Amino acid sequence: MTREPYSLPFPDRPVGTVDEAMPWDHLVVVMMENHSFDNVLGALPRSGKPRADGLSFDASGTPTNSNPGRNGPVRAFPFSSTAQAGHVSQTWNATHEQIDGGKMDGFVRSVNSEEPMGYYPPEVLPFAYSLALTFTVANCWFGSAPCQTYANRRFLMAGTAYGNVASSAASLSDPPPPNGTIFDRLDEQEISWREYATDVPQSAIIPSIIEKHGAHITTVKDFYDDCAAGTLPSVSFVDPEVGVLSNVGKALANIPLLGKLAGRFKALGGDEEPPQDMYYGEAWAHRVIEAVLQSPAWPRTLLIYTYDEHGGYFDHVPPPPAIEPDAIPPRLTPTHVPGAYDIYGPRVPAVVVSPYSKPNGVTNVVHDHTSVLATIEHKWNLPALTYRDANAATVMDFLDPKRAALMSPPPVQGPSDTGPSGPTN
Repeated sequence: MTREPYSLPFPDRPVGTVDEAMPWDHLVVVMMENHSFDNVLGALPRSGKPRADGLSFDASGTPTNSNPGRNGPVRAFPFSSTAQAGHVSQTWNATHEQIDGGKMDGFVRSVNSEEPMGYYPPEVLPFAYSLALTFTVANCWFGSAPCQTYANRRFLMAGTAYGNVASSAASLSDPPPPNGTIFDRLDEQEISWREYATDVPQSAIIPSIIEKHGAHITTVKDFYDDCAAGTLPSVSFVDPEVGVLSNVGKALANIPLLGKLAGRFKALGGDEEPPQDMYYGEAWAHRVIEAVLQSPAWPRTLLIYTYDEHGGYFDHVPPPPAIEPDAIPPRLTPTHVPGAYDIYGPRVPAVVVSPYSKPNGVTNVVHDHTSVLATIEHKWNLPALTYRDANAATVMDFLDPKRAALMSPPPVQGPSDTGPSGPTN
């Protein structure tokens, strides 16, 4: 049975009722930028997690996945450092060409470059692999829409992109989402939440959030302080550095509503958007994870670590059909490939970090970013925002709620200042 917007996960319980079967009191959400599962974690199957659905390798350890190129097949190949060249694209048209009706064979063709076929091995991204090997990783977490950052982050916060398909300054003049955002739902029930931003708050993608909820937005330093004191709110969104000169950040940085927040943020790490050096995002994320693991609140904390979309990098798993969130279609021009919000974007990395995570576990349940909304809504029995989050899976499949196998905080390896995982600039 398909649930509808505004319906409750548990209709027989009052709104705001806490589901004690979900073994956490503090939910932390970290969303990085622009990388596919195969690009960041493609070597997992031969690195200690054989049930991970990464790249395929022959007996010699050479990847067998390929895409047609100008001079023949282009095989997946390992990057030797944390550098990114930036010859990738995740626009609406490029992503549809890459997916190619499920063939997943248009990545090289879409940008006339071999760059999309590169992947990072464990020695280059030790944090990403250590996190995935320690906790539960998703084999089937997809971007919410086959396009860019703004649309996918709108799905994270509102369960819909309500017409957006591109990270454009013009879209920042859009009205608020018709059914509100998850932050509206939290405030209605007086459930504590904060957004901790390193530079530009990523909720600015929906500017009405800044206007209505600016008092909830603070700095990433406060996140470290709250972790150390064991005083995290019920829900935390922790944002890496967007970069005011990046494709995503330059439009956000000019939002007038951010003026009252100016000067409070200090850039401490990148979000890994190409062409950033991956080292800085790895180092930032490692510090965030360590703060959670060492917090007095760790026994009752759950952290979702994922990426907004694939960034144009290769992934071999075809996105399945998706339920349309509402009646608002994508705003497409005659130059756009026809389509709707009825298919997910390519897969992205997603790991759930909790004392109750299945050690070195894997889940094959289909998720997208509205699974974050579904998890919050089920925990506090909040009304759904759209059809998409109303029918999304929660992250309970990542957990064994009867066994806290990781109650003693496990070690997670961070990047080195030197060697293949060190910065290149």
